[in-house]
This record gives sequence, C-alpha cells and structure tokens, in this order.
Amino acid sequence: MNNMLAAMQAGSLADFIAAGNASFQAGMTKAMLDTVNAEFAPRLKQGYTSTFLGSVKQQGFTVYLWKLEFKDGKDDRVVTMAFKDGKVGGFFLR
Repeated sequence: MNNMLAAMQAGSLADFIAAGNASFQAGMTKAMLDTVNAEFAPRLKQGYTSTFLGSVKQQGFTVYLWKLEFKDGKDDRVVTMAFKDGKVGGFFLR
C-alpha cells in the first residue's frame, strides 16, 4: 500500500501499476491517476498514519483494508487493496 501511495503522490503511473495484474494495469490510465493525485497528494505530503483494519475474502480475492488518518485533521479515508496470486487487482480510496 505504501508503495502505491508514494507512486500516486509522485504521479508515476508505471510505479502505481507495477504490482498490478494485467487487468489492473490495462484499466488504470494516467488521467485517472492524475485525478486521484490532485485530490490526495497534498494531504499525503502533509503526513498521514495508516492502520491495518483487517482482510476479507471476496470473489476469489483477498481484500486488505487500511484506515488513513491525515495530519490535516480532515476526513479519514479507507484504502482497500484486492490481491490475487500475488498481484493487485484493485486499489480504492473511500
């Protein structure tokens, strides 16, 4: 998760999708990353704390959940990352 957050913050699509499966890599575009980057990079740069919340099994994936608490004091976010066969199949900030 930390590598993907760092890649998002840096705006590096190649680094963001590096751990992804073929579907994740094909489905993620630079424009999508730029949209997320514009919203979250400033908050990430100010600092955050991540707390692992647990995992669930869904549709053949193991989905890991983390809570992100930002130093700016605004709303927290939940990160979900779906893994299958050692590859990321989904990454969501909610």
